[in-house]
Amino acid sequence: MANVLLEMKNITKTFPGVKALDNVNFQVEEGEIHALVGENGAGKSTLMNVLSGIYPYGTYEGDIVYNGEVCHFNVIKDSESKGIVIIHQELALIPYMSIAENMFLGNERGSKYKIDWNETNELAAKYLKMVGLKENPQTLIKDIGVGKQQLVEIAKALAKNAKLLILDEPTASLNEEDTKALLDLLLKFKSEGMTSILISHKLNEVSYVADKVTVLRDGSTIETLDKEKDDLSENRIIKGMVGREIEDRFPKRESNIGDIKMEVRNWTVYHPLYTEKKVVDDVSINVRRGEIVGISGLMGAGRTELAMSLFGKSYGTNISGELLIDGKPVHLHNAQQAIKHKLAYVTEDRKGNGLILSNPIKINTTIANLEGVSNKGVIDKDREYGVAVEYKEKLNTKCPTVEQNVGNLSGGNQQKVLLAKWMFADPDVLILDEPTRGIDVGAKYEIYCIMNQLVAEGKSVIMISSEMPEILGMCDRIYVMNEGRIVAELDGKEATQEKIMSHIVRTA
Repeated sequence: MANVLLEMKNITKTFPGVKALDNVNFQVEEGEIHALVGENGAGKSTLMNVLSGIYPYGTYEGDIVYNGEVCHFNVIKDSESKGIVIIHQELALIPYMSIAENMFLGNERGSKYKIDWNETNELAAKYLKMVGLKENPQTLIKDIGVGKQQLVEIAKALAKNAKLLILDEPTASLNEEDTKALLDLLLKFKSEGMTSILISHKLNEVSYVADKVTVLRDGSTIETLDKEKDDLSENRIIKGMVGREIEDRFPKRESNIGDIKMEVRNWTVYHPLYTEKKVVDDVSINVRRGEIVGISGLMGAGRTELAMSLFGKSYGTNISGELLIDGKPVHLHNAQQAIKHKLAYVTEDRKGNGLILSNPIKINTTIANLEGVSNKGVIDKDREYGVAVEYKEKLNTKCPTVEQNVGNLSGGNQQKVLLAKWMFADPDVLILDEPTRGIDVGAKYEIYCIMNQLVAEGKSVIMISSEMPEILGMCDRIYVMNEGRIVAELDGKEATQEKIMSHIVRTA
């Protein structure tokens, strides 16, 4: 029988007005991959923040027993000194520093007064090799892709002599190839005796690598499933997460597609810094009233660059081509003009570009349409509050009050606030960029229902997603994008993952 490496006993953590963890028990054995799953707001990240010392001893009730020793972690350095290393969903890397500098930031090699750069680069190369990354340690972070950056984070953890590796949504920003490589790396570490805790909403990944799965719901431990004794299928895990079986991941919709609402012709965009690099290459697409159009492709295909450049030239330089709304050419030079022409863009980066985390839900809900809550240029606070409450109820956002700061919400509820912001702006065309990234199956289903409701009202939706089942399950038509170009257009009913990938491979 394997030794118990970690035991968290009766952990309770309360925030103002919210009990985030309620008497949670969690046990991890040496050398296993233990998945922690649950809906957004279930308490997964909070539990790991307690374990890592981000929420220090004394701010929660209960005990952490690690390697047979009761531990009181007051800062993250305390847990790291024991070999507990957490890798957060948002990568903590500095773009204009090298890989080696990032790996040893706060963990410098050398004396108190001088960094030994030879040792730093040599050690960086050693740990990069362990994660299968062949980059020069002196390469700047900004010059490598997201998949490689995720591997740098893992190499950085290994450089801290990690014995228990905690990964919070490590594949949220990765394509299928990078995801498979990362999961196989975890299995390799397991074979070498490493213990891992994996938080993921991608249940196919959980089924692939996990030895055990602990389900949290509403801040409480529901059950722990063991691969050797229990069913670890996606449907079984979902049942534990939501308390019921979800028969169909994608809600049914009666299509009622009308005339072309927005058309893009020969759209070309160059990189804002490397102005000779073409990121969108002669793209022509359209979307009709009452239609959901998907844009599929690998990471770096140019999907986000296309979306942002259409939204008031928010990205890129030397942009050329035509944009037509209702058959008439329009010239959108900034986001305000895009909003005025009833175009909305829900960014993939909700925390960085979509929401003001330090502001309340009510402000974030109305910020894109201040005229809708103003009287003669002065914001009507009662109207602002009323609108926020209306959308909280309409989208089933879980929060005690709309006065709560958005930064205190779970990822799925932040995503709902971001959707509410653009729904209140009353757009005719809504571009959704990775609308369900990093959120659970229950919240995903609710967002799919919102999308269906929007197109039922005659709105047009363009959805960018790296999850092919989502693209196939929700879209009437699908454009396949690769290296900045549209390489195929498929009818949603006839499209398959194999067809999409074959078009990408043939044009790579």
